[in-house]
Amino acid sequence: MTTTLPPTYFDDLYERAPDPWAFETSPYEDAKYAATLAALPHARYGRVLEVGCSIGVLTKRLASRCDHLVAIDPAARALDTARARCLDLPSVSFVQGHVPADWPSGSFDLIVLSEVIYYLGAPDVDALAARVDRSLRPGGQVLLVHWVRETDYPLSGDAASDQFIRALGSGYRRLARQRTDDYRLDLLAAG
Repeated sequence: MTTTLPPTYFDDLYERAPDPWAFETSPYEDAKYAATLAALPHARYGRVLEVGCSIGVLTKRLASRCDHLVAIDPAARALDTARARCLDLPSVSFVQGHVPADWPSGSFDLIVLSEVIYYLGAPDVDALAARVDRSLRPGGQVLLVHWVRETDYPLSGDAASDQFIRALGSGYRRLARQRTDDYRLDLLAAG
């Protein structure tokens, strides 16, 4: 499979199960979220974008580290759950959209791409990298976290992450890289 998965793929998943990846209950997800937040070098960020927020489990945890968080996801049902989860967080706003075609306006200090790039085909990974590059403020950071075991998605976690990093170009420096048996984490900074 080499083309980007359509938004209906995610609609169908959430139609069958409200938490298809067990974000709320999985020890793997809990540990990965803790590692994700621990990898961030700043205690607080100004404006943050979370791409592929799903039902908002990471969103709620990430919100405590930023002044304003924009969370985007293609699945309306997932966004409804995320909005309900974050109802008490006025600094979080939600956008329904399918990246890279749909993209929130403005610039960001941090963009989080957790478990999302491998759903894209190669041309859309390049387009996503261009969107990120245009949207990051000087010195802004992009955090990638992706499953590295076998999937049936358009790209593997390693292939998607590597292609995205190449597409960003030489204007980025790596701040951190972690790898477990299950996922890899890459933190890059602009400039």
